[in-house]
Amino acid sequence: MKRMDRTYSKRENARPRGNQPDWNAFFAAGLKSRDDEEKKGSCAMSEQPVIRNIPKEQFQESMDLSAFAFQYVLTEEDRYHREALMRTEELWGAYVDGRLAAKLTIHGFETWMHGKKFALGGIAGVATWPEYRRGGLVTKLLAHALMTMKEQGQTLSFLYPFQFPFYRKFGWEMCAEQKIYDIPAALLPHWPAGTGKIVRTGGQRELLEPVYTAYAERYNGMLVREEGWWEHRVFRNKPGTAAVYYDSSGRAAGYVMYQVKERVLKVHELVYLDHQARTALWRFLADHDSMIDRLTLSAPAEDDLAFLLDHPRIKQELSPTFMARIVDVPAFLAKFPFASGVESTLLLRVEDTHAAWNNGVWRLSVDESGTAVVREADSASSGCLPFASCSIQTLAVLMLGYRRPALLHEIGRLQGTAEAVETLERLIPPRPVYLADYF
Repeated sequence: MKRMDRTYSKRENARPRGNQPDWNAFFAAGLKSRDDEEKKGSCAMSEQPVIRNIPKEQFQESMDLSAFAFQYVLTEEDRYHREALMRTEELWGAYVDGRLAAKLTIHGFETWMHGKKFALGGIAGVATWPEYRRGGLVTKLLAHALMTMKEQGQTLSFLYPFQFPFYRKFGWEMCAEQKIYDIPAALLPHWPAGTGKIVRTGGQRELLEPVYTAYAERYNGMLVREEGWWEHRVFRNKPGTAAVYYDSSGRAAGYVMYQVKERVLKVHELVYLDHQARTALWRFLADHDSMIDRLTLSAPAEDDLAFLLDHPRIKQELSPTFMARIVDVPAFLAKFPFASGVESTLLLRVEDTHAAWNNGVWRLSVDESGTAVVREADSASSGCLPFASCSIQTLAVLMLGYRRPALLHEIGRLQGTAEAVETLERLIPPRPVYLADYF
């Protein structure tokens, strides 16, 4: 097979485990896995059912399928808000004998990665009518979705799984957790009042959005929220009250969205840009103590509220949230903002059984500014460069920063030389992963 040389550029203390891998075997395995998957892909394509976009006149049927599969009831108002966000080009159905048998949505999102926006394919609403289940329709839809996202430049994909092992088979991997608090009213922090003020407000996007955006940029994984998403998803699914904190200069530096119902204060979002805003918002919430028995809140996994409390024995639960997948490895790596400072080059072999274009050995060269150039490696020019190898699932965990290279190497998820692991530790900046939205 004649191979094309592709180049992608960004213009827009670990110890080795066991024996050192043999470079020639490493390189040959990368080429073989790509060739094998290309053959599989050509066979699978000839067996595809009729997969096409779901037209507007079938939006209600698509919602009916979701409601049936996920066991909820949609009111007319629910349907209005859902349909307002539905786009034919984002809805894909598998049709059998002309009838909608299974479907999924590819939301065209953007997400923050190290302060930079990345095009994101948000997979949602994966469902099949029972008479068509276990016929491979979802497998075919996901294969189609991967190709579609690649063509649309969505180098990254997120989804919330009904079952983690199911989507792991297709290349997605758990990449985030949230910390769930359940705090008795008596233990809420009545911290001293600061110099700013809190103003209760309605669902006014123009007040909340600048604060949300500044907060979201600090995490990997947060959505770039568009106006329609605020209106039809955020305010719709997070009812109640909103309050904005303004510091002494009049700058909005935090907000909280919450609802009090049946003596429980449910915090939908607690967003703050500094510690002063954080303490002021918590004091505001604590001042609801006479009308509640407890407060519940979901926060980033790294949240350190308990450390700040006088009585830190509160209920905390870590819960896995979304899964991530890199759709287009070379394009993603070329856009990724690596740490600046030192020029580095290494080889990375990726194994991806569902996206043949990712399989193989990639030569990753990062200059002093953190800009990467990615191209397919060849044995003649790659010499004795440091090299690493991993699955597409592990690569998502690695690049999002959910787990560090040294740990992944220690547990056997990342193979390669000690030098390659150390290089990846240096090149991938640490940043917490969090996603406050569901889809």
